Amino acid sequence: MSSEDTNNPIEDTSMYANIYSFMGVPFSRHFLSDKFDAFVMGIPYDLATSGRAGTRSGPTDIRQASANLRWEENRWPWEFSLQDRISVADYGDIQYCWGDSDEMLREVESHSAQITGAGKTLISLGGDHFVTLPLLRGHASTYGELALIHFDAHTDTYDDGGKYNHGCMFQRAPEEGLINPEYSIQIGIRTDYDRSIHKFQVIDAHQANEQTVETIVESVRQRVGHKKIYLTFDIDCLDPAFAPGTGTPVVGGLTSSKVLRILQGIADLPIVGFDVVEVSPAFDQSQITSLAGATLALQFLYMVASRRK
Repeated sequence: MSSEDTNNPIEDTSMYANIYSFMGVPFSRHFLSDKFDAFVMGIPYDLATSGRAGTRSGPTDIRQASANLRWEENRWPWEFSLQDRISVADYGDIQYCWGDSDEMLREVESHSAQITGAGKTLISLGGDHFVTLPLLRGHASTYGELALIHFDAHTDTYDDGGKYNHGCMFQRAPEEGLINPEYSIQIGIRTDYDRSIHKFQVIDAHQANEQTVETIVESVRQRVGHKKIYLTFDIDCLDPAFAPGTGTPVVGGLTSSKVLRILQGIADLPIVGFDVVEVSPAFDQSQITSLAGATLALQFLYMVASRRK
């Protein structure tokens, strides 16, 4: 073990012991090293929430829940072992002065820009959904204007004029030139929005529940074209039966099974960054939501690995 990896957790595939990092991978911030291909980064922030708070604890609980997944060498139904294709490190959590949203914005943008600029893939664990805005800024500094694949119960295109709001990111991101709504799609929406000015393609929850996985996958492919893509997943896209621990739950959502199949169907698309947000452990039951978040993060890693033979 090199000196730079003295923070490695104890090697253990137990579902209850030595749970420190995501999936038990090493802790490292050496993004310039050739040793790692992807990093998992936590953003413990929930000061922009309009509903129930608590997502600042999301990254820690997702890591804890990931212990339920680390014993399986090949994650079903993938037909390869993750570690045979990519090397993953846990970047730890972004640090900022508690209560200082401006510092959080600067730190997240800076770290994500450096990681992606070094050619690494970043999977981020929120935190409320506002953290996606600085993540998009960081990714866009590396890749330019992006397409967006957005799973959510809400469009998050609302702008009440407030500076910090977890429902405004996809109003502001196009204004800043970070994403292009004409190449972007939102899946699972089941709350009101102004359709007359909405530029994103929407597959609402009723449509997503009724359509086949193959139909949804084809819609995503046609929408994003050949642009580089950022994928953001608000856990409240899932029905509260599958993800009760979130700040603004909305009934009538998608099942975890269908979402995982959609993600596997778009794994070959040029997705350059991922996040899963809005896991609020205080409102969870038996870690159902945190396990869903951990499973999604692992699915993202397998999607990245599937593009490497």
